[in-house]
Amino acid sequence: MQADEIGHIIQLAIAPVFLLTGVGTNMLVLTNRLARIIDRSRYLEEQLETEQAISIDKIALYQDELAILFRRAKKINRAILLATCCALLICVVVAGLFIADALNLRLASVIAGMFVLAMIALTGSFVYLLREIWLATEFMNTQQGLNRRR
Repeated sequence: MQADEIGHIIQLAIAPVFLLTGVGTNMLVLTNRLARIIDRSRYLEEQLETEQAISIDKIALYQDELAILFRRAKKINRAILLATCCALLICVVVAGLFIADALNLRLASVIAGMFVLAMIALTGSFVYLLREIWLATEFMNTQQGLNRRR
Protein backbone atom coordinates (compact mmCIF):
# COMPACT_ATOMS: atom_id res chain seq x y z
CA MET A 1 0.00 0.00 0.00
CA GLN A 2 1.32 3.41 -1.02
CA ALA A 3 1.40 6.50 1.17
CA ASP A 4 -1.10 8.28 -1.10
CA GLU A 5 -3.53 5.38 -0.68
CA ILE A 6 -3.28 5.64 3.09
CA GLY A 7 -3.90 9.38 2.79
CA HIS A 8 -7.06 8.68 0.79
CA ILE A 9 -8.27 6.21 3.41
CA ILE A 10 -7.67 8.73 6.17
CA GLN A 11 -9.63 11.35 4.21
CA LEU A 12 -12.59 8.97 4.07
CA ALA A 13 -12.51 8.55 7.84
CA ILE A 14 -12.25 12.26 8.74
CA ALA A 15 -15.95 13.23 8.44
CA PRO A 16 -17.20 10.54 10.85
CA VAL A 17 -14.45 11.54 13.29
CA PHE A 18 -15.82 15.11 13.35
CA LEU A 19 -19.24 13.64 14.05
CA LEU A 20 -17.69 11.62 16.86
CA THR A 21 -16.41 14.87 18.40
CA GLY A 22 -19.95 16.26 18.39
CA VAL A 23 -21.32 13.10 19.97
CA GLY A 24 -18.63 13.34 22.65
CA THR A 25 -19.71 16.92 23.40
CA ASN A 26 -23.32 15.77 23.62
CA MET A 27 -22.26 13.08 26.09
CA LEU A 28 -20.47 15.70 28.18
CA VAL A 29 -23.69 17.73 28.39
CA LEU A 30 -25.67 14.63 29.32
CA THR A 31 -23.27 13.51 32.04
CA ASN A 32 -23.19 17.04 33.51
CA ARG A 33 -27.00 17.10 33.67
CA LEU A 34 -26.98 13.67 35.32
CA ALA A 35 -24.40 14.84 37.88
CA ARG A 36 -26.59 17.82 38.80
CA ILE A 37 -29.62 15.56 39.18
CA ILE A 38 -27.63 13.24 41.44
CA ASP A 39 -26.33 16.14 43.53
CA ARG A 40 -29.84 17.52 44.03
CA SER A 41 -31.16 14.05 44.91
CA ARG A 42 -28.46 13.57 47.53
CA TYR A 43 -29.25 16.97 49.05
CA LEU A 44 -32.97 16.18 49.26
CA GLU A 45 -32.32 12.75 50.73
CA GLU A 46 -30.10 14.32 53.40
CA GLN A 47 -32.88 16.78 54.20
CA LEU A 48 -35.39 13.94 54.50
CA GLU A 49 -33.09 12.04 56.86
CA THR A 50 -33.30 14.99 59.25
CA GLU A 51 -37.05 15.25 58.88
CA GLN A 52 -37.52 16.48 62.47
CA ALA A 53 -36.16 19.86 61.35
CA ILE A 54 -38.57 20.26 58.42
CA SER A 55 -42.33 20.44 58.16
CA ILE A 56 -44.61 17.75 56.80
CA ASP A 57 -45.38 19.98 53.81
CA LYS A 58 -41.69 20.17 52.93
CA ILE A 59 -41.34 16.39 53.28
CA ALA A 60 -44.09 15.93 50.68
CA LEU A 61 -42.49 18.52 48.38
CA TYR A 62 -39.07 16.87 48.69
CA GLN A 63 -40.54 13.45 47.95
CA ASP A 64 -42.34 14.82 44.89
CA GLU A 65 -39.13 16.43 43.67
CA LEU A 66 -37.20 13.20 44.22
CA ALA A 67 -39.75 11.36 42.09
CA ILE A 68 -39.29 13.90 39.27
CA LEU A 69 -35.50 13.70 39.63
CA PHE A 70 -35.68 9.92 39.34
CA ARG A 71 -37.70 10.22 36.12
CA ARG A 72 -35.25 12.78 34.77
CA ALA A 73 -32.28 10.57 35.62
CA LYS A 74 -33.86 7.64 33.77
CA LYS A 75 -34.28 9.76 30.65
CA ILE A 76 -30.73 11.07 30.83
CA ASN A 77 -29.41 7.53 31.33
CA ARG A 78 -31.25 6.42 28.20
CA ALA A 79 -29.87 9.42 26.30
CA ILE A 80 -26.34 8.51 27.45
CA LEU A 81 -26.86 4.89 26.40
CA LEU A 82 -28.01 5.93 22.92
CA ALA A 83 -25.21 8.49 22.54
CA THR A 84 -22.69 5.81 23.54
CA CYS A 85 -24.19 3.39 20.99
CA CYS A 86 -23.92 6.14 18.38
CA ALA A 87 -20.26 6.75 19.23
CA LEU A 88 -19.47 3.03 19.06
CA LEU A 89 -21.20 2.72 15.69
CA ILE A 90 -19.28 5.70 14.34
CA CYS A 91 -16.04 4.06 15.46
CA VAL A 92 -17.06 0.89 13.63
CA VAL A 93 -17.90 2.98 10.54
CA VAL A 94 -14.44 4.59 10.61
CA ALA A 95 -12.76 1.21 11.02
CA GLY A 96 -14.98 -0.27 8.32
CA LEU A 97 -14.13 2.52 5.88
CA PHE A 98 -10.44 2.00 6.51
CA ILE A 99 -10.58 -1.80 6.23
CA ALA A 100 -12.88 -1.78 3.17
CA ASP A 101 -10.64 0.64 1.28
CA ALA A 102 -7.39 -0.99 2.36
CA LEU A 103 -8.48 -4.51 1.46
CA ASN A 104 -10.74 -3.61 -1.49
CA LEU A 105 -13.78 -5.12 0.23
CA ARG A 106 -17.32 -4.23 -0.76
CA LEU A 107 -18.73 -3.14 2.56
CA ALA A 108 -20.54 -0.01 1.40
CA SER A 109 -24.04 -1.20 2.33
CA VAL A 110 -22.88 -2.52 5.72
CA ILE A 111 -21.06 0.74 6.48
CA ALA A 112 -24.05 2.81 5.32
CA GLY A 113 -26.37 0.71 7.50
CA MET A 114 -24.18 1.25 10.54
CA PHE A 115 -24.07 4.97 9.84
CA VAL A 116 -27.88 5.08 9.62
CA LEU A 117 -28.11 3.19 12.92
CA ALA A 118 -25.69 5.68 14.46
CA MET A 119 -27.89 8.57 13.32
CA ILE A 120 -31.00 6.87 14.69
CA ALA A 121 -29.24 6.39 18.04
CA LEU A 122 -28.12 10.04 18.06
CA THR A 123 -31.65 11.18 17.26
CA GLY A 124 -33.00 9.04 20.09
CA SER A 125 -30.43 10.53 22.44
CA PHE A 126 -31.57 14.04 21.57
CA VAL A 127 -35.22 13.05 21.98
CA TYR A 128 -34.53 11.78 25.51
CA LEU A 129 -32.57 14.95 26.29
CA LEU A 130 -35.55 17.05 25.16
CA ARG A 131 -37.92 14.94 27.25
CA GLU A 132 -35.70 15.42 30.31
CA ILE A 133 -35.55 19.17 29.74
CA TRP A 134 -39.34 19.22 29.38
CA LEU A 135 -39.72 17.41 32.72
CA ALA A 136 -37.33 19.82 34.44
CA THR A 137 -39.12 22.85 33.00
CA GLU A 138 -42.55 21.47 33.87
CA PHE A 139 -41.44 20.89 37.46
CA MET A 140 -40.02 24.41 37.71
CA ASN A 141 -43.28 25.87 36.40
CA THR A 142 -45.24 23.82 38.94
CA GLN A 143 -42.98 24.98 41.77
CA GLN A 144 -43.32 28.59 40.66
CA GLY A 145 -47.11 28.24 40.68
CA LEU A 146 -47.01 26.80 44.20
CA ASN A 147 -44.78 29.62 45.42
CA ARG A 148 -47.18 32.25 44.01
CA ARG A 149 -50.11 30.75 45.91
CA ARG A 150 -48.32 31.05 49.23
